[in-house]
Amino acid sequence: MRDFTSRLISIAGVLAVAGGMAHAAERRMTMELRSSAFAPNADIPALYTCEGRDQSPPLAWTGVPSGTRSLALIVDDPDAPDPAAPQRTWVHWVLYNIPPGTGGFAAGVQPAALPAGTREGLNDWKRTGYGGPCPPIGRHRYFYKLYALDTVLPVLQPATKAALEKAMQGHVLAQGELVGYYRKKK
Repeated sequence: MRDFTSRLISIAGVLAVAGGMAHAAERRMTMELRSSAFAPNADIPALYTCEGRDQSPPLAWTGVPSGTRSLALIVDDPDAPDPAAPQRTWVHWVLYNIPPGTGGFAAGVQPAALPAGTREGLNDWKRTGYGGPCPPIGRHRYFYKLYALDTVLPVLQPATKAALEKAMQGHVLAQGELVGYYRKKK
C-alpha cells in the first residue's frame, strides 16, 4: 500500500508540473508581427521617419489567439536620446481596442481609416497618431509591440503608454514584436 501511495503522489506531482507547464506555455503565446517595408532587425526605410513622409509603415499580423477581445499596439524607442547612453524610452505610437479580426494596417494609416472602436493614445510628442523615428544621434532600435487582450479596455484618460500598460496587466493572451533600426541620414 505504501508503494502504491508513493506512486500516486509521484504521478500527481508529474501531472501538476505538466499542467503548470501548459499554463506557462499559454501565457507565452506569440503572434507574428511583420512589415512589408522592412525585415525584422533591419533598417526602417526613411519614408516612415521624420526624414521622409513620417507615416506609419504597413503592418500585418497573424496568430491572434481565440478568446482575444481586443488588440493593442505600442511603438517605442528604448535608446533615447543616445544609444550609447540611453536615458529614456521614447513613445512613437499608442493604439488600443483594435478589433481582434483586424489583420494589420496599411502604410500611413490615418485615424479615419482605423477600424471602428480603435482608440489612439498619446505619443511622447503629446499628440495622437504615429510619430516616426527621428533619433538625435546614433542608430536606434524601434520596437513595434502587438498585444492580444482578453478584454476591451475602458477609455483611458490620459491614454499614455504607461496607462495602457497598467490597464493591460493580467489581460495579455499573446504578444508579437517587430524590431527595426534607424539612423538619420542628415
